[in-house]
Amino acid sequence: MDEILAANQAFYDAFLAEDEDAMEALWARRAPVACIHPGWTALIGRPRVMASWRAIMAGGAPALRCASPRVHDLGDVAYVICDELVAGGRLVATNVFVREDGQWRIVHHQAGQVAAVAAPEDEPESDDDDDDAGPPQLN
Repeated sequence: MDEILAANQAFYDAFLAEDEDAMEALWARRAPVACIHPGWTALIGRPRVMASWRAIMAGGAPALRCASPRVHDLGDVAYVICDELVAGGRLVATNVFVREDGQWRIVHHQAGQVAAVAAPEDEPESDDDDDDAGPPQLN
């Protein structure tokens, strides 16, 4: 899990440093990639994804910090869910990684605004897969 967290942090370090070469090196080359920036439509394919990062960084990357990363290791695929703390707010992000040439490479990043604060972080997770319960009822 340390390698996955390190790859995730390297992504944020490259973004904050506006380091196009480091950002380029972090994304998968053989696996298909996609990215959904806050308020954008889905970008599919490495050329479009990398062009988006170059454009964002050329305009001055906003200061943000990755907080509370949670790793889900599925073998040769892993994902990290984290908060992105930005001036005046918080985003929630998912970064998906694949093992490519012995390194963890990003295949998907998605970040979006948080409308409301969820349950406290220290609340135990439920592994209850009660599919019979149906969808939550709205009042």
